[in-house]
Amino acid sequence: MIDIHHHLLFETDDGAPDLEMSLAMAEMAIDEGITHIVCTPHASSHWRFDPKRNQQRLAVLREKLGDRIQLGLGCDFHITYDNVQDAIAHPEKYSINGKGHLLVELPDHGIPQGLTETFYDLQVAGMTPILTHPERNLTLLTAPERMIPWMRRGLLVQITAGSILGAFGKSSERMAHKLLADGWVSFVATDAHDTRRRPPLARKPYEVVAKKYGEEVAQALFVLNPRAAFNGRPIPEPPEAKGVFEDGRSWWQKLLKR
Repeated sequence: MIDIHHHLLFETDDGAPDLEMSLAMAEMAIDEGITHIVCTPHASSHWRFDPKRNQQRLAVLREKLGDRIQLGLGCDFHITYDNVQDAIAHPEKYSINGKGHLLVELPDHGIPQGLTETFYDLQVAGMTPILTHPERNLTLLTAPERMIPWMRRGLLVQITAGSILGAFGKSSERMAHKLLADGWVSFVATDAHDTRRRPPLARKPYEVVAKKYGEEVAQALFVLNPRAAFNGRPIPEPPEAKGVFEDGRSWWQKLLKR
């Protein structure tokens, strides 16, 4: 499995507080069957995003872990004016491995003003936005249809592995399964922050998705699509998102099936 959302870097945000915790999280991930991790420190007004420091932390972890797990670098991108303008000017700075896929995190409450236009501007700059854990945003919990215009324009969706098991409450669990059932999800990631409260657990969520929605879906969400994002390629085939497109297919699927 490939985890594209993981706060593994030590001393960078509210994730791993030290090297010891980073290594413990990596060991747990390896035990879970995770082969690749994208380290995604917050890029926000609260947490300073420092690419040089992040690369240094990443180098330390690579040296300690060797070839037992592959590590990449991205960020947990928050929508602020300065962030957006800098990302448009330097898309490789924030996207996964500098190759275009950008994890975008919304506040727990509300939706930033002008978000539709922001997604468009990021896409024009060459990035593919991935909306992280919408099942944990209180506004989208009550109005998930607000994602439809964004998805029609190419937004991808990532849910948290723990949400599938109810780790963030029943409402988030129900929404996660609704999104899965309707084919709105392109990625499942751990959003791990530590080894206890927010651990990098993926094996059980994978098994639940495989049992309820099929092995092919589980492979796409935990392996194939994340691998494509890790390598900076389009996901193999976007999901058939019920209620988003007129005939259940995106423009990309229609092109492939001509």
